Amino acid sequence: MSLFVGLDVGTQGCKAVVYDDRLHQVVSRGSYPYDILKSKVPGRAEQHPSLWIEGGFSAMKAALSAVDPKKVKGIGISGQQHGFVPLDKQGGVIRNAKLWCDVESAPEARDLSKKWSWTLVPGFTASKILWLKNNEPDNWAKLANVALPHDYFNYYLTGRLCMECGDASGTGVFDTANRVFDKERMSSIDSSLHTFFPDLIGPNDVVGTLRPEVAESLGLSKDVQVAPGSGDNQMSALGSGAVREGLWVMSLGTSGTLFGATKQPILDPSGGVSPFCSTDGQWLPLLCTMNCTTVTEEARRAFGMDHATITPLAEEQEPGCDGVNFLPYITGERTPNWPNSTGVLSGLRPGSLKPGVVYRAALEGATYSLLRGLKLMEAYGVSAEELRLVGGGSKNPLWRRIIADSFQLPIRFPVEPESAALGGALQAAAVYNQEPVADYITAHEPGTTDEVVEPNPSNKQKYEEAYERHVKYGEALFENTGAGKV
Repeated sequence: MSLFVGLDVGTQGCKAVVYDDRLHQVVSRGSYPYDILKSKVPGRAEQHPSLWIEGGFSAMKAALSAVDPKKVKGIGISGQQHGFVPLDKQGGVIRNAKLWCDVESAPEARDLSKKWSWTLVPGFTASKILWLKNNEPDNWAKLANVALPHDYFNYYLTGRLCMECGDASGTGVFDTANRVFDKERMSSIDSSLHTFFPDLIGPNDVVGTLRPEVAESLGLSKDVQVAPGSGDNQMSALGSGAVREGLWVMSLGTSGTLFGATKQPILDPSGGVSPFCSTDGQWLPLLCTMNCTTVTEEARRAFGMDHATITPLAEEQEPGCDGVNFLPYITGERTPNWPNSTGVLSGLRPGSLKPGVVYRAALEGATYSLLRGLKLMEAYGVSAEELRLVGGGSKNPLWRRIIADSFQLPIRFPVEPESAALGGALQAAAVYNQEPVADYITAHEPGTTDEVVEPNPSNKQKYEEAYERHVKYGEALFENTGAGKV
């Protein structure tokens, strides 16, 4: 028996699992919550990387306390994508990391989009790098190394700074089709930028082994291998078993994401579909919306209710909420690229402003934003046969039903809720056993529960009409008028 640790370094905390490769299941877990640094600067979202180290080590120690640490052979790190960790020549952190949800760099994203004739959303790393150059020249002068959140964690564990194609494909300066950095794009930001990026490693390479002080802190052997890791979406795909075409993962968290494995890259110049590589040698086209569970939280807090109380009230409402739509862009939006958009309630009539109506409209609005992404991907020949639903919002039975009926697809639910952390552990097991990652996961596919939510065809038309309103109103307010743009 060998054990493997998977750690997800997220926006709201770190979550760790320990995977037993003989039982092929998670045998222990740990977590550590934290938050984004508070700021009065519009659009700013930052964390200091030391917070990730503190949270990650606390979560791993909690998980390791229930197992024999001598049997741990590998660690795989999942990290929030796109975050910019600026490092100096000594590998020291220069300033707080700007996160995926930071849209302070929207002007830089706009400028780069014009240069590249390709829509770069503010969430991507490239815009944050240019923001540093434009706004903090003293810090820019210190910059010698660019890291992403999971790269930094690997660096802390092993002393080696490197990247892999999955997470690197979210920087905006990566040639997804050819799996190499795009030096022309890099040069359009700064002629020296290509020297700041580390080497790329392959999906089955080993980053290194643990530094002695790290091994001692965790109670592990210094021979424990650190796998390449990747972004949280890539690792969630592994942890959900999405390594074959037709099986798509939808994650309902702070952000909403929809992604699945493909044999060919999807290159969308509008920026609506993120052109990601997977972490197993395939591609992973992905849609990411900035407003998902934040919208449902906003709705239930407005009425002073918890989800368990307000959900039955929402279940009493008809699909489509009798014409009420909640455009969910309360923090601006990256998909569509409307960073200055806002949340909007439309279609209100006397008696409409009730908890159940507003909450259901919030659930539906967040769902329609994701549905729009699938329709965009279908235009590139991608098709979905089944959804695997993960994330905190996936526990809501009404939301499950809304998604199944809106997408007209069956939904299944992974047994392990921490799919990104499990993906890290599975990748570490595959690398240790010298098996291609996709092959290992196909042979040991993560389990799903017995529950399957089948779509109800009788609700299809109502959701289609509500979806069409969602698109129409959003474009009228934020696209056609330019009000959502910078």
